[in-house]
Amino acid sequence: MTIDLNAVTAIDVHVHVQIDDSGRTASPPALTAAMAAYFGSSEPPRTVDATAHYYRERKMAAVVFTVDATTNLGHAPNSIDDLAAGAHRNADVLIPFGSVDPLQGEAAVEEARRQVGELGVRGFKFHPSVQGFDPSADEFDPLWSTIEELGVPIIVHTGQTGAGAGTPGGWGFRLSLSNPMLLDDVAARHPDLQVIMAHPSVPWQDEALSIATHKLNTWIDLSGWSPKYFSPALVRAARTYLKHKMLFGSDMPALTPDRWLNDVQTLELPADVHEMIVKQNAARLLGLS
Repeated sequence: MTIDLNAVTAIDVHVHVQIDDSGRTASPPALTAAMAAYFGSSEPPRTVDATAHYYRERKMAAVVFTVDATTNLGHAPNSIDDLAAGAHRNADVLIPFGSVDPLQGEAAVEEARRQVGELGVRGFKFHPSVQGFDPSADEFDPLWSTIEELGVPIIVHTGQTGAGAGTPGGWGFRLSLSNPMLLDDVAARHPDLQVIMAHPSVPWQDEALSIATHKLNTWIDLSGWSPKYFSPALVRAARTYLKHKMLFGSDMPALTPDRWLNDVQTLELPADVHEMIVKQNAARLLGLS
């Protein structure tokens, strides 16, 4: 079973699955509670099957993932094996992305190979601030080279993060690690690696737009912020010169796809541009079209 593009109205490229069938969560309970309070989200954590039901009801497809920050958080995430198996059970609406802990060095490289080869993941999700690594550092080049060789894209958090927001020291997470300019280095050294810069990159939006303009192998997902709050520069780019590189994402459960799609109407995008952003660009990038 595969996704029928004629049967879905949108592809949400940024959806967190925060709990597995055993009850294990993506982050330590205290951090999870702090994030829920910051976002004011009432959305419950959903297993992969519950996530599939949610998107199937809305006639949408979704890229689903968790984040492996075991070393930096001292907490193993919900099972990526469970997530991938669940996505394959629900292949009419879900596309599984994997995650590896870059701080684990060669083990992360081997795990990336396993997740693609054995689990069938279609890409990888990274969060430099939460995982505690600088994506531009030379020590991570073997990981990027491997993923480039595997031929799958990466989604990498950029900009401010709700993780740790409002806590003393921001939970120790460094925003500087999520400056999109660090990904410019990655994209330059790995031209066949498709790099998706996740979120409007506050406070580095102009940097992200410059990278997406300059590097053919870079994209921007528009998740985590209501479109009502997009900067004028981002809106102009989405309407015109970067319309072919913008991707709809919600950041579920922090922001629901329903709210994002409702609020994007305030931008009054041309119909063809709206269709590109909410579905066609992602279908092209993910090889669904």
